[in-house]
Amino acid sequence: MKPWHRKLWRWDTGRQNSGYEKMLLLGAKWPLPFDLYLLRFSTGSRIPPHTDRVQSGRHYRLNIVLRKARAGGDFLCEQPIYTSPRIKYFRPDRAEHSVSEVKAGTRYVLSLGWVRRG
Repeated sequence: MKPWHRKLWRWDTGRQNSGYEKMLLLGAKWPLPFDLYLLRFSTGSRIPPHTDRVQSGRHYRLNIVLRKARAGGDFLCEQPIYTSPRIKYFRPDRAEHSVSEVKAGTRYVLSLGWVRRG
């Protein structure tokens, strides 16, 4: 695995191995662990339903849709904290979430995540 700073500002394959790409814009492990990604969903990409485990604490994520796909690419979440057409705020460690297949166009999302200890 590459050190985190070598992943900055480079497109990388998304964790779900489902066609989307991510670019780490910023991140820290201390004092508050967080990451800021730009996500790119091209035609045919998707994210299957899942939850994101954390070793300890509570995981939060704020997704801001910068550009919607022309068709598909819808974010689905069982229990969002807040949702609007462009803003998605949720607990990825607790709420199952997914993105439907992008049928046309490209979807871009700015994704900020952090873990609150305790």
